[in-house]
Amino acid sequence: QVQLEESGGGLVQAGGSLTLSCAASGRSLSSYAMGWYRQAPGKEREFVAAVTSNISGVFNSYYTDSVKGRFTISRDNANNRVYLQMNSLKPEDTAVYSCAAERGRYLVGADYWGQGTQVTVSS
Repeated sequence: QVQLEESGGGLVQAGGSLTLSCAASGRSLSSYAMGWYRQAPGKEREFVAAVTSNISGVFNSYYTDSVKGRFTISRDNANNRVYLQMNSLKPEDTAVYSCAAERGRYLVGADYWGQGTQVTVSS
């Protein structure tokens, strides 16, 4: 069984930084794509960033356009974790950020979800 738990959210002023962490338990997720989604009040959940599984032996990351150049996703397979480094935060980044995982190369329709962590960016 796969369980995901996020941490690292909080309140930060615009222009500041936060690092989110997602810890996975139950099994190794080296063969799972992992990533982050977010949902702001009154809006649909949107994809933020993801990193591929180790299929083919290459890890690739990809991002939604609004966070490119500001956010960096990384994974530590030895510790079964994925991170999201968020820099130059904007008020529009305010949302609940959820970690997700899916067995396979790419994160398309996540099979597992964390409970989410709140990120609030003040003006």
